[in-house]
Amino acid sequence: MFDLVVVGGGPAGYVAALHAAQKGAAVALVEEKRVGGTCLNSGCIPTKALLAGAELWLRIKNASDFGIEVKDVTFDYGKAVERKDRVVQRLVDGVERLLRGRRVELVLGRASSVAGGKVEVSLRDGGQCTLEAKNILLATGSRPVKPPIPGVEQAGVITSEEALDLTEPPSRAVIIGGGVIGLEMASLFGALGSTVTVVEMLSQVLQGMDAEMVRRLRPSLRRLGIELVTGAVVDCIEERDGGKVVQYKKGQQTLEVAADLVLVAAGRAPDFGGLNLEEAGVQYDPRHGIRVDRGMRTSAPGIFAAGDVVGGPLLAHVASAEALVAVENALGGDEEMDYRAVPACVYTLPELAGVGDTEEEARAKGLNPVVSKFAFSANGRAVAGGETEGLVKIISAGVDGPVLGVHILGAHGTELIHEGALAVNLGLKARDLARTIHAHPTRAEALMEAAHGVLGEPIHMLKG
Repeated sequence: MFDLVVVGGGPAGYVAALHAAQKGAAVALVEEKRVGGTCLNSGCIPTKALLAGAELWLRIKNASDFGIEVKDVTFDYGKAVERKDRVVQRLVDGVERLLRGRRVELVLGRASSVAGGKVEVSLRDGGQCTLEAKNILLATGSRPVKPPIPGVEQAGVITSEEALDLTEPPSRAVIIGGGVIGLEMASLFGALGSTVTVVEMLSQVLQGMDAEMVRRLRPSLRRLGIELVTGAVVDCIEERDGGKVVQYKKGQQTLEVAADLVLVAAGRAPDFGGLNLEEAGVQYDPRHGIRVDRGMRTSAPGIFAAGDVVGGPLLAHVASAEALVAVENALGGDEEMDYRAVPACVYTLPELAGVGDTEEEARAKGLNPVVSKFAFSANGRAVAGGETEGLVKIISAGVDGPVLGVHILGAHGTELIHEGALAVNLGLKARDLARTIHAHPTRAEALMEAAHGVLGEPIHMLKG
């Protein structure tokens, strides 16, 4: 009898297994493919490994600005993919080593039933097994969605998972969907010389991010050869002259764009892993996932769920946080998830990150926020490093109110955002950030400067 059986080995599942074992529980983890889930194997990590190469490539192309003359440099995309695979394997091996070290029983197979305190598993080697559990955690993740567009199933129309295994970047790419996945892949291809068109149905790419920051990102993407088409609905994908043609409507116009490759990045949907949830008494919505309370409890006693399968922000770090709450409650605690300060990170070139309220959200709440911005072009470390694109934006509930949101566009923005996450999570005021000593010269000083701006006391910026 296990204290906890976890179904799914992604950022929710393996973190839950490790944490439960850390607390002394007897734990089994059921995984059909490889531990790490989509994030480690076919999402976050491999994408960032390829983007790291693309970013270095752009830096090398500008090396002469630093007095470095580089000649006859080429980009071997095949080797970049090989490196990506090595990175993934190293991290998968690391997770497996942790599981062994914590004495988690790793069961390689596909769970089919989670009813009655028993998890039925079809093992990868062809056998069957039954795991008895006091508690069960469902962490089966999500899958890419292919919308019902005529031509979407033909060869040469791929999802982000297949895109990570390309042997070379396309000369011309059309990406359907302007969310995080779509724009990260666009940045990768654009940095390597592809001509990229992103077709997005909504009026703004990166819906949910601060609108001003998204507008400021657009020129940077344009310089990479990326065209953003918003408010457009794709009608069909046709095979023509040995390539693809994507036909779409924008307003009253019907337009076409040709491509060698079409990448569908229209979002993800919960993946229930073939489980018979009705049999277990677990309520769920096919589109929005398993229904849980703030303690990650499902409608079935003793069954918890976490990660993409419960909907909400489909982010690895959210999945892991939900998993920790689920484990605490499965082992007798009474914890609740708090989604107030979830960092959203987009690894475009440059990066875009945000936490808390956007300016639009703050105004929609009637808060009349104070908004302060500080550009990296006035930050000493950014200027010295030749990475001056972008800015920090702080949204505050008045001069003496708490920080409502922090948004960063620029190099290393996804690292810098965590000071903002701490401020939002703890209800800190701009004065707290402004009066915290920041090391000089660092890019983090831009947050301090923006906080001074909330107080009407910008140090390295003239008041407008």
